[in-house]
Amino acid sequence: MDDIPAIIYRRARFQQSAPSLRECPDDVGAEVAFAGRSNAGKSSAINRLTENKKLCRTSKTPGRTQLINFFSLSDTQRLVDLPGYGFAKVPPEVKKKWERHLEQYLSERRCLRGMVLMMDIRHPLQTFDLTMIEWAAQSEMPVRILLTKADKFSNGQAKNTLLKVRKHLQPYGALVQAQLFSALKGTGLEDLKEQLDLWLAATDEDEESEEGAAP
Repeated sequence: MDDIPAIIYRRARFQQSAPSLRECPDDVGAEVAFAGRSNAGKSSAINRLTENKKLCRTSKTPGRTQLINFFSLSDTQRLVDLPGYGFAKVPPEVKKKWERHLEQYLSERRCLRGMVLMMDIRHPLQTFDLTMIEWAAQSEMPVRILLTKADKFSNGQAKNTLLKVRKHLQPYGALVQAQLFSALKGTGLEDLKEQLDLWLAATDEDEESEEGAAP
């Protein structure tokens, strides 16, 4: 890991949008997906990470983003903004279509190294949050949960909520981890970067060499 260049997240640039898996960029390199309810602060978190307030649209109308959006960090590394879910004012059949594409992306995208799942610290572990965790767990994909808007709580409240969430996640072991995060204050930003650096450092060649070394 020492000889791996540090990832400079402010270099993130919009690459393309895709309505489904088959329209996504080539399935090579390494990418990390960001997911969350439409009001969980997903766009704000990505913008804070990349130091670009205009990279992801933030909207007062939850559910505005209905596409899988790709942002390139390098020729082989990407951040992926998945469609928000939850409060979107769209017909049920559209929601079902979103869910189908999300599940397909999470289960079939080979270059996906991990998922960052955003939850408003005031309303963690909602029904679809748990569904996303289950989808990831079935694919043995690691998840980093960000309890966003941590600045809305006192330090004591925030830590208590984090402990409760971690207790709920114990059955998943090290596969699913949780941390506090605030896009406004920058709380948890360095911890998030460290995790992303590890995930995005993994390449197809690394996986192939591991498979080749298996008995």
